[in-house]
Amino acid sequence: MKTIAIDFETANEQRGSACSVGLAWIEEGRVTRVEERLIRPRDMRFAGMNIAIHGIRPEHVEDAPEFPEVMDEFHEDISGATMIAHNAAFDFSVWRASLDLYRQSYPELTYLCSLKMAQRIWPHFLSHRLNLIAEHLGLRFVHHNAAEDAVVCAAAAIEMAKAVKANAVHAIPALIGMRPGRLTAGAYEPCTCRKG
Repeated sequence: MKTIAIDFETANEQRGSACSVGLAWIEEGRVTRVEERLIRPRDMRFAGMNIAIHGIRPEHVEDAPEFPEVMDEFHEDISGATMIAHNAAFDFSVWRASLDLYRQSYPELTYLCSLKMAQRIWPHFLSHRLNLIAEHLGLRFVHHNAAEDAVVCAAAAIEMAKAVKANAVHAIPALIGMRPGRLTAGAYEPCTCRKG
């Protein structure tokens, strides 16, 4: 079962303005591959607030490929995978908005939200933000760098699997009352948790 953590950064407040993507592959309880790509948004409008968060400026992406070309590189990896993102509602809204912008169909995959998982598995944490989870796990990283965020998301998911005695990350939902989200060619279902 392929499991890949993913993180997007955006150029502005528009969800279809992805300017970088990071991916981290999880195999046999460890991160085995990490990739990061810059993306040239169709609308090259970068908001000051977004630049302040991730440090990516228009000149960094002016020679980068656009969203379809970047994601096509990972098509085989992503197809049929279990994807995971921290605050997946954001990352998957970026993914869907970008696909919609280019009139592309959605890939077929299931996905998990590591934020919802952390809230369920580690309810005693004062916050479940990625940087605070990294601190709890003793991980150092550059927050809002897409590749580093994906790696910490993957590492947190691996630790959560251990915490609930799941044999793999994709087995966590059944143990915590989570329904994985789904993307299919024609539809989107959010990742949800049962109350209680």
